[in-house]
Amino acid sequence: MRKVYTHAKLVTMATDVYASDGYSCQDNQSIAVEDGKIVALGHDAEALDWPSQSLNGKLVTPGFIDSHTHLVFAGNRAGEFEQRLNGVPYQTIAAQGGGILSTVKATRAASEATLLELAVPRANALIRDGVTTIEIKSGYGLTLEDELKMLRVAKSIDQHLPVNVSTTLLAAHALPPEYRNDADSYIDFVCHTMIPAAAEQQLADAVDVFCENIAFSVEQAERVFAAANAHGLKIKAHTEQLSDLGGSVAAAKAGALSVDHIEYLSEADVQVLAEYDTVATLLPGAFYFLRETQQPPIAALRESRVPMALATDFNPGTSPFASLTLMMNMASTLFGLTPKENLYGVTRHAAQALGLSHKGQIAVGFDADLAVWDCETPAELSYMVATAPLLGRIVNGDWYDEQGVRG
Repeated sequence: MRKVYTHAKLVTMATDVYASDGYSCQDNQSIAVEDGKIVALGHDAEALDWPSQSLNGKLVTPGFIDSHTHLVFAGNRAGEFEQRLNGVPYQTIAAQGGGILSTVKATRAASEATLLELAVPRANALIRDGVTTIEIKSGYGLTLEDELKMLRVAKSIDQHLPVNVSTTLLAAHALPPEYRNDADSYIDFVCHTMIPAAAEQQLADAVDVFCENIAFSVEQAERVFAAANAHGLKIKAHTEQLSDLGGSVAAAKAGALSVDHIEYLSEADVQVLAEYDTVATLLPGAFYFLRETQQPPIAALRESRVPMALATDFNPGTSPFASLTLMMNMASTLFGLTPKENLYGVTRHAAQALGLSHKGQIAVGFDADLAVWDCETPAELSYMVATAPLLGRIVNGDWYDEQGVRG
């Protein structure tokens, strides 16, 4: 398919966030796409005698990328939310069968068809917020059969919706009840059975691990990283969310694309992220929902020029939010990020966090994944929440309106 999109106000994200003070906005521009790729810009695009569509001077950014979600699950934890607000301790809720294991129980019991039926509206909410690529993790199955079931559902979403999907095996999310008090044996199972199976069946692009005092140790995480590397899968990690355990450094040294949460990352360890070119993924939704007070080391990340991604962390327990623009607003109000940093965080840096070198920028050779907005400046995308400024998305070169209907 060949097409030229004309009269666009482009926000290309083609320059390094730390090398430029602006957004690289360009008025009255044209974009030529062919077979899902951007093949020409500006006068070169205008010179092509191809079918065209005017974007009427509207703001055009790279399509948003949500680089950290837990979109596939069954059940909900609204009751626990209410219990906590009524003063019931989390330990009591967990003892009653609540917490993450309640989601595990519901997800295990659900069929693939049911999980898909539940996941599609969640993905649609992100689509209506300008998202063209979603990363989706497993992690609520914790058995071989159920983890692979979750990944199959995640991979099938792009057959039902106009969105790109990247999948991550997060089997090392929590200790399943079958392995109570035997985390090492479970990690052996993850490394020797789950990771090889996910790789062989081509169900996962990456492997993730929750490295925390309440989950898995640095040494256990390192075993997961080694297994992922051995099977050619990318590495991501949940690290330093609740304590400074050292998981971020271990992940970076193992070649991780990103370390996520990082509220307790030390300023010294920020240097390691810079050295290994590891993305710092910030998840303000969980910070807000859990009413945390320890902020990520934003100033140190800036000083070391570490790329910062933003993601929803959409999940039923700690971040039930399916809106990247809401996360942009939260990142500014809670963490002090600028609107420019936010926009890089959901485009260029989010692509880097997933190892998608062909996404996140408007440039020749990149995927033709774009979002078209009814606003004057990029700052508005971080400023006003739930005003639905999205006019449409271009996914793999094709136009879809704000409801995801192909035009």
